[in-house]
Amino acid sequence: MMRKSGVPGLRLLVHVLAILPFLWLIWQFSQGQLTANPIRELQLRTGKYTLNLLVLTLACTILYHLFGFERALQLRRILGLYTFVYASLHLLNFIGLDYGFNLALLREDFVEKRFILAGLAAFLVLFALAVTSTEGWKRRLGKNWKRLHRAIYAAAGLAVLHFIWQVKSAADLGEPLVYAGIIALLLIFRIPGVNGLPARISVSLRSKRPRKVRRAYDSEHFD
Repeated sequence: MMRKSGVPGLRLLVHVLAILPFLWLIWQFSQGQLTANPIRELQLRTGKYTLNLLVLTLACTILYHLFGFERALQLRRILGLYTFVYASLHLLNFIGLDYGFNLALLREDFVEKRFILAGLAAFLVLFALAVTSTEGWKRRLGKNWKRLHRAIYAAAGLAVLHFIWQVKSAADLGEPLVYAGIIALLLIFRIPGVNGLPARISVSLRSKRPRKVRRAYDSEHFD
């Protein structure tokens, strides 16, 4: 079991950096500084914050395998939960501020706009991962827990698809395609036969340091 101590300062820094964008959004919204269409700006920013945190969550595993950076695994669950928080804000802004909780209009657009379906599917996956991220759920699910938390890659793919499908023109595809490329690269390192490559690359670097005998990889969440 990985010890939880040793990185309180790093954990605190992650919490602060994750909360700051939300506080900044509240400040700008209260001051009327979120462009001429604040609801759309809120939607865009919370969506991008979600994707950024999702990418960072996925990158934690690669940082461990490539550089032996165990602290990244200690931060993976925190980043995963903040990803869900921003995804929830993104959905709440869409349903509440944009649609005014108009269920009839929402049902109509759910059928007609495929990007909404992709986004909702991504949110449901993140919801399942957040709910089962506790040690209690890990014990209940046993071996299935790890299989379930690999679904974060499905959530990432759906989130990118959600981003791509909502752009208005080909000229706007650049940013979502960058996210797609990064997530695809991270996913490649999870393919059997490839996932051990980072460890083999870094073995010469890590062999010069004392090895800590502990199963860091299996003790955290949001695989």
